[in-house]
Amino acid sequence: MKLAIFDVDGTLSDSQAQIVASVTRGFTAVGLAVPDRRTILSIVGLSLPEAMARLVPEATAELRAEIIETYKSSYHLYRQRDPAPLYPGAAETLDRLAGQEDMILGIATGKSRRGLNALCDHHGIGGYFMTRQVADDHPSKPHPAMVEAALAEVGVPSARAVMIGDTTYDIEMGRAAGLATIGVSWGYHPVADLRDAGAVRIVDSFAALEAAIAELLGDEG
Repeated sequence: MKLAIFDVDGTLSDSQAQIVASVTRGFTAVGLAVPDRRTILSIVGLSLPEAMARLVPEATAELRAEIIETYKSSYHLYRQRDPAPLYPGAAETLDRLAGQEDMILGIATGKSRRGLNALCDHHGIGGYFMTRQVADDHPSKPHPAMVEAALAEVGVPSARAVMIGDTTYDIEMGRAAGLATIGVSWGYHPVADLRDAGAVRIVDSFAALEAAIAELLGDEG
């Protein structure tokens, strides 16, 4: 069997509007200057404690915890009002990949389990994934724990798996677990940074992604 592990935010789903708005409310609530959009998007994929530690390293743990709580409540509200869309072609690609007899799909995301389940339920894609690894249960990316847990859960060796994501954290996490890595160009980190992080392939479309997965894992039909 083969395993394709997907990041979510910036890879399958374009959630930047909700993320930026939630960070903005979190910082405003405690009277801090809001980081610019590029800086906010640079931390997408990290767990919230790690993200806030990078955005406001000088803040106390208590202040960062307050920002995180406001972020969570805001994100939940925005998600209910206007769920983040999937990127065009994402659902169709997942359907085709899941239809391959020797292919298993998984998720490794910095989202919470509640957030991931809500997204999957809204778009009807939850049934595609045999393993879902979330920030609730693991150290933040780029620590390889999520990928290692996914491999163990489905019984696939690292040589038969690939990590797909839009951030350097995804690429570094996949490499740390011994996987081939594919970066997508439509997400939140610059393509040059993905290359520097060691992505084996960079793709510009979901069609190209399918071809890259087949090439790296072997298309056995």
